[in-house]
Amino acid sequence: MDSIEIVEVGPRDGLQNIATTVPTDIKIQLIHALADAGYKRMEIGSFVSPKAIPQMADMDEVVRGLRPMPGVMGMALVPNSKGARRAIDAGVMDLEMVISMSTSHNESNVGRPTEESITDLEYLLQDVDPDNKLFLRIGLATSFHCPFEGLTDDAVVLRNIERMLKFRPNLEFALSDTTGLASPDRVKSLATQALAQFGDDASFIFHGHDTAGFGLANVLACIDAGIRSFDASVAGLGGCPFAPGATGNIASEDLVYLMHRMGIQTGIDLEKLLDAGDIIEAVPGVFGTGHVRKLPRERALEYRAAA
Repeated sequence: MDSIEIVEVGPRDGLQNIATTVPTDIKIQLIHALADAGYKRMEIGSFVSPKAIPQMADMDEVVRGLRPMPGVMGMALVPNSKGARRAIDAGVMDLEMVISMSTSHNESNVGRPTEESITDLEYLLQDVDPDNKLFLRIGLATSFHCPFEGLTDDAVVLRNIERMLKFRPNLEFALSDTTGLASPDRVKSLATQALAQFGDDASFIFHGHDTAGFGLANVLACIDAGIRSFDASVAGLGGCPFAPGATGNIASEDLVYLMHRMGIQTGIDLEKLLDAGDIIEAVPGVFGTGHVRKLPRERALEYRAAA
């Protein structure tokens, strides 16, 4: 293996938990800076109720304000088929629908049981997108642990993947450690099973948080299992507002730095990524996390001189 894909989720997952309202122009500036750093895929925001996630109330304005970014897939999260229609009307055709593997979290997150979300996914695929024009990722929230129900049974996740693939093959599924409490052995086990059972009919990505400090270890466990795509957030921002105790995502800077130190290419320019993080950390009330941002800049970048 000589490369992996990193999908930047900072403009959506990273910002949604910030109490300070980030100005629209700063969001647009951040997205452009991340594209300039080399990202080919990123979450640009979400089409959700502004009452639930006030930070995303300006999503339509953000989309209208973006300049063309050739070769960059800008994905938007949607909670349901209604949100998908909003995204499509705004011109966004690359979507992620989140469905929790535990009903308690699904009810907290999107206000309905898991079963209803799966039924709505079927409607989305068959009635909203009958011509298969959308790229659709299914974010399998609480794949490993639920803040209300505890550990998630692997069999539940695998059974739901099997059901959803009957609606349409070739979907992308994000195995999501929503609370950041999954251990590497559990992550590797589920990733291995998912690839073995569905790898010919679906693609998989790992979405991790770093609550317990296992984020990068879980990435390495997924690499061992065969997954090659990973979500991470600039400056380690993020967290789920509907999962008590969940902290930020895996810091993009830390993941890029580790991969490059291991000789694994990401296509991301670390210096430009650090500059992008500076943009969002300049907003009052925003505080980044991660290790690489705490290093002296020359120390973080010195691996390039030794390469």
